[in-house]
Amino acid sequence: MSDPTFRLPAEYEPQSSIWLTWPGAPHTWKHCRAELEVSYAAFAAAISHFQPVELICRAAWQAKAKRLLNRAKADLACITFHDWPSNDAWCRDHGPLFVKTAEGSPAVLDFPYNAWGGKFPPWDDDDAIPKRVADLRGLPCHRLPIFGEGGAIEINRQGVMLTTESVWLNPNRNPGLTQADAEAVFRQYLGATEVIWLPSGMAADDTDGHIDTLSRFVNDSTVVSVLPEENDPDYPVLRDNFDRLSERFEVVALPHPRTIVPDGWDEEVLPATYANFLILNQAVLIPAYRQAGRDEDALHLLHELFPDRKILPVDCTDIIWEGGAVHCLSMQETN
Repeated sequence: MSDPTFRLPAEYEPQSSIWLTWPGAPHTWKHCRAELEVSYAAFAAAISHFQPVELICRAAWQAKAKRLLNRAKADLACITFHDWPSNDAWCRDHGPLFVKTAEGSPAVLDFPYNAWGGKFPPWDDDDAIPKRVADLRGLPCHRLPIFGEGGAIEINRQGVMLTTESVWLNPNRNPGLTQADAEAVFRQYLGATEVIWLPSGMAADDTDGHIDTLSRFVNDSTVVSVLPEENDPDYPVLRDNFDRLSERFEVVALPHPRTIVPDGWDEEVLPATYANFLILNQAVLIPAYRQAGRDEDALHLLHELFPDRKILPVDCTDIIWEGGAVHCLSMQETN
């Protein structure tokens, strides 16, 4: 086995900033755009009080964005705007992956991106973002040989990677790709020393089962994994994921929101999950869904698991209508 060319740091390692893409595209969140923009501004504002924010936002959207951020009491001195085009807001999936070379210098990885298997065209502006970021930072940018998204990658400091077969081996991204093919890419570009494959995720997830909606590292040896009640339609799949991970790690059951059934929407059920939290240097931002009891249980659990970080809820009741939450919307830049 050859030595890895790059190493992807764990999310709980030191960060320099968080990248975001403003949700300004008019075809998104059409039924609740005003509420969504308020929720998104509150999310970005929360990050700005802990570390710098790099905000991709077209010039035409910036005046409104600044008004909403001001209203949300953001620290605007910590937010840098980038006038770049974008198609959608999911920076975890179209954004850059910041890695280290074997010598320890930074570089940018660029996974070819096709909006989760060609589901939501166009995606050309989003696909161009990693190269724009690399050029801005003066860093080398490496285009990978397979399609994929950052939300499908979860890794610890030892290079143990969690992911799902339903994303990487899906013909809508990588026809004919085998586990061995994928693992060779993960080893070379992410520094993966071991890959633990889960079969799939929640049925309502448009991403085909991103790992960041299912199971997350909270430290090198502990994983949280969503485990709903037995009457939940996703229980068999999520129970199987939990049991598989328990063979390898200390696994803590993460509460699951009550089923959210949207009225008059494309999906019958929304893929709400508390696993889609964002780790910052001094805080963890966790999705909340206005579900008394469930939200508090998830918040309390993360308090126990991250004793040295503040745990703050972010209302994702409107954000989740387009299928994601705070982790899906963000990408960390590591030191």
